[in-house]
Amino acid sequence: MTLLDAAPLLGNARPRLATASEFKQGMRKLAAGVNVVTVFEEGYAQGLTATAVCSLSAEPPHLLVCVNSSASAHGAIHRAGAFGLNVLAREQEEIARRFAGMDGGERTRRFEVGRWTSLSTGTPLLEDALAAFDCLVVREISAATHTIFIGRVLGVLTSDSGTPLVFHDSRFTGAGDAAAG
Repeated sequence: MTLLDAAPLLGNARPRLATASEFKQGMRKLAAGVNVVTVFEEGYAQGLTATAVCSLSAEPPHLLVCVNSSASAHGAIHRAGAFGLNVLAREQEEIARRFAGMDGGERTRRFEVGRWTSLSTGTPLLEDALAAFDCLVVREISAATHTIFIGRVLGVLTSDSGTPLVFHDSRFTGAGDAAAG
């Protein structure tokens, strides 16, 4: 349904549209798990920190990640047809900052923090992530500034160490701390 299609439902009034600033202010209140999305393409590993991820289906296992079209890893995920999703623990904030470009480190040195491995697609997976998913891209949906990559989960690594790292109100925190924050 488009905005014009909704006009009759709104008494033919044109609704006021939220601004980007209003939207961002509201989204800061949404506590979200912190993840690193990775890809390996043509001998080069890339990655980015992401909160816009979710499960899609358990049978068969699928998940989705939303990646800004301007992100350096975006094109690599498209071309490689695969990605890794690494769910970070509270103790892995350094990794989140590195992959978000918040620590001033060079992009080429992102994988110098953490211990990495791979499964069938060859995408880097963080060995001690709370969970790491090896995914084959089965669909891409372009939406505004982002692409939604839907991945068929081929393999999963899990760890019981730690609590989830969360991003809330423009800062990293722990899952239990976000509510108190």
